Formats: sequence, structure tokens, C-alpha cells
Amino acid sequence: MQKKVDTVVADIYKSLEPLINNKKLKLSEKDLDDFGNSMKEAFRGWAMPQPRSSSGLRMSNIGKPARQLWFDLNSEEKKESFAPSTLIKFLYGHLLEEVLLFLVKFAGHEVSNQQKTVEVGGIKGHMDCTIDGEVVDVKTASGFAFKKFKDGTLQSDDPFGYISQLTGYEEAQGTSDGGFLVLNKETGEITLYKPNDFDKPNIVNTIEKIKTVVKEDSPPAFCYPVVPEGKSGNYKIGRGCTWCKHKLECHKDSNEGEGLRVFKYAKGLTYLTTVKVAPKVEEIKYER
Repeated sequence: MQKKVDTVVADIYKSLEPLINNKKLKLSEKDLDDFGNSMKEAFRGWAMPQPRSSSGLRMSNIGKPARQLWFDLNSEEKKESFAPSTLIKFLYGHLLEEVLLFLVKFAGHEVSNQQKTVEVGGIKGHMDCTIDGEVVDVKTASGFAFKKFKDGTLQSDDPFGYISQLTGYEEAQGTSDGGFLVLNKETGEITLYKPNDFDKPNIVNTIEKIKTVVKEDSPPAFCYPVVPEGKSGNYKIGRGCTWCKHKLECHKDSNEGEGLRVFKYAKGLTYLTTVKVAPKVEEIKYER
């Protein structure tokens, strides 16, 4: 009987029970060769990245907040570059995803359509795979991020547009019961999160709207509202803005045109949009 993706986590755990009892897993030489080849291709893909579309719109970013995506495509700021340590983090993320897919296959589930190119509304993407016929996005996550998938709260905090990306792949495949298979990098725990249909956007409409928005002369409304910082009347950028590379340019009109003021607290940097009372900590100056 063909397995269904719903049982994939339980089946993976069950397939590893021999190791718990200090017994060998029944691995064939073909299993080991296939795993070695998948790791080799993951490393090759990391070491030899392919050029991206000149339009900048991809299935992987189509669900990002509209203002952030507008700046991604229209900002004259220096393009983002990654530190070597960040590139290494990307590498072991790719390798761990291959480990997870190997465990899926070892547990008896069918994995197909790996890195298949799909297109919806002129926007292309490369899906991770289908498992037992359903689109599955394979991810590794920190403990904090993992909790959103395990608890099913991703729809309320999805700054990278993961659900839109999944929905786009499903639209291209003509399926609707897929989800995210996620490995906690800190604990080894695995979870499968399948968004409800009402949490998924009308992806065709979303794509058409964002294609129009990014061509506008000025950016759309802010992605997140500012929030109070203490009780002094100061305000700071929303948490979703904190990691955005465009925050300084995006909020350049804050503080009556002075731009964001950045203060170094023990908890980290705080980006203030309104300063009524200057914090008694070091202020960091950035070139505007």
C-alpha cells in the first residue's frame, strides 16, 4: 500500500528504531551510493550557483511583504553580500535537507520531482520535491523558527512568504495537500506542517498584484507598524523590520527626516523612528 505524506514523521522515527536497540539499519549499497550522490549535488549547487532571473521575481520571494520586495528590486543601495560564515551556514542547511530526504526515502515514502522547474503567471521557481504525490518544501530551522511550524503558527508570522511559495508550487502541480517538512537543527526533531486552505493566498492574484506593485515609482505602505519603546514616547520599527537590509533607506523620513536612530542596548540594537527622550546608551551612527 502506498504511503501518505501525513505519516512521514512517524515512519521516519520508526525506521530508526533498530539504532535505539543497538542494531544495524538495513541499508543497501545503492542506498549509500544514492545518498552520496545527493550530497555531492547539494555541494555542487552551493559552490556553483546559477544566475537568477533579471526580473528579480521568483517563486521563492513572491510572498515577501510588498514594500520589502519593492526595495529588493528598485533600491540603489549596494547589493547584499554574505559573510563566509553565512555561506557556510547555507551549505550545512542544504546538506541537512538532503539527509532529511534520505530518511524520507528510507522510511518507504516516494520522493519525486526534486528541483523541478515550475511556472505560474510568468514567475518561475524550483520546488524541493513531492512526497507521495504532494508538494513538500523541505527546511531546516533553529529552535525558535521550528516552533512556528510545529505549533502551526507560521501563517501569523511568515516574513519570507513560505506559504505563498508552497501555494505557487501546488498551483503549478495541480495539488493542494502539501506542506513543510522541517528539521530542528538544534535537536534533530522533525515536524510536518500542512497549512489550511484558508491560510493559502489566491496565488494567481498575488502574483499579478506584486508584478504591478514592483513597477510603481514609489514603494507601497510600510510592511509593519512602528511599536512603542518603553513609556517615554519613543517608537521603534516592528520586529519584522529588524532583519531587513532596507530598514535604513525604508525609514529614511523618520525622526523628522533625520532617519532611524540606532541605540546599542545590552539586548542588541534598537532602531528608533521617533525619539522623544534619548536613551542613555551608546548611539550608533551610520552613513546615510
